[in-house]
Amino acid sequence: MPRFQVKGNVMEAKLQETLSAADADVILRQLPERIRVALIARAAEIDYPVEAVVEMAIASFLDSEALGFADCKPGRGQ
Repeated sequence: MPRFQVKGNVMEAKLQETLSAADADVILRQLPERIRVALIARAAEIDYPVEAVVEMAIASFLDSEALGFADCKPGRGQ
C-alpha cells in the first residue's frame, strides 16, 4: 500500500517492498474465515510472519515463478 509524503507542492507515493503486519491484518479480516484460518495456520506451521504468508499467497497466485509455499521448508539449512 502506498504511503504518501508531501515534498513542496507535490505529494509523492512511497511504495513498500513488503506487506506490513497492519496491512496483512486488514486483508485477513476481509477474507472468508476458512481462508483466514488456513493462512494463519500455515504461517504458524512454517514459522513465518503471517504478513509474509499473505504476501506469498498473493504473489504465487499472480506469478507462477514467485516464491511460494513449496519453497518454504522448515528445518532446511539447519
